[in-house]
Amino acid sequence: MVHHGAMHTRNGPQRIRELLARPGMIRSLGAHDVFTALIVEQAGFETVFIGGFGTTASQLGLPDINFLTMTEMADAVRRMATRVSIPVIADGDTGHGDLHNVQRTVAAFESAGAAGILLEDQVMPKRCGHFANKQVIPTQEMVLRIKAAVAARSDPNFLIFARTDARQMNGLDDAIERVNRCCDVGADIAFIEAPESRAELEEIPKRVHHPLFVNMLTGGVTPILSVKELEQLGYKIVVCPIESLMVCARAMRDLCEAWQTTGRVDQLAAQALSFNEVKKLLGVEEYLRLRERLS
Repeated sequence: MVHHGAMHTRNGPQRIRELLARPGMIRSLGAHDVFTALIVEQAGFETVFIGGFGTTASQLGLPDINFLTMTEMADAVRRMATRVSIPVIADGDTGHGDLHNVQRTVAAFESAGAAGILLEDQVMPKRCGHFANKQVIPTQEMVLRIKAAVAARSDPNFLIFARTDARQMNGLDDAIERVNRCCDVGADIAFIEAPESRAELEEIPKRVHHPLFVNMLTGGVTPILSVKELEQLGYKIVVCPIESLMVCARAMRDLCEAWQTTGRVDQLAAQALSFNEVKKLLGVEEYLRLRERLS
């Protein structure tokens, strides 16, 4: 059946609540565009993550240092949520400004079809969580940011992820206190960005008694643990945020190199998805049969 987005994704918040209530870990994968999100969905993943890093790279070819505006990100969320039926978890950065901007961002992402939003305590303009020299706002400001977000959602099932980048500036204790306070005022999920050791990954679930989100960014500052290990430690949602971008970049480089050096790419392409598989992935036949179905 052809997906008619909003019909599917309107129950995204409810669906993600059901996943949270079930035992076991939720594995999400970052998708930098709708094509990658389709692949994630068809692989059987139950949620997909749309992050600022991948979207900025994909839409603008620029780094994750606040180039992407709120409305551009909301449009990217809408395109993805319209095409896939699994819940889309969307990166809201700092909420794109003051408290009234936070509320507008939440409303825009929710109406775009996201199932939940990540909001963080960086100073605006923000930078990728695994970059150096991040600055964070005071804890009380972050608590207000979360309160504003909670008040702005129209569906109580819409998830608010409270992300803190305070680990690098202020240490782990402050980061833990921040997410606990955010969850106390209504955030649904706690997310401490960029823990720096296995010991820290172990300590966080002992001191945060709310559902925990963890980032497994290859080449970032956090050691990589398996889903099984993370689940045993007490995490609930894990995402690989930019790996789709990394593997696509490598595949494209290889393609360019083959074309330049050998003058043909068929050998390389033959190991990839076939033309027929790509057409199937995109649902070509479903759309072409529409006329038959209607007549």
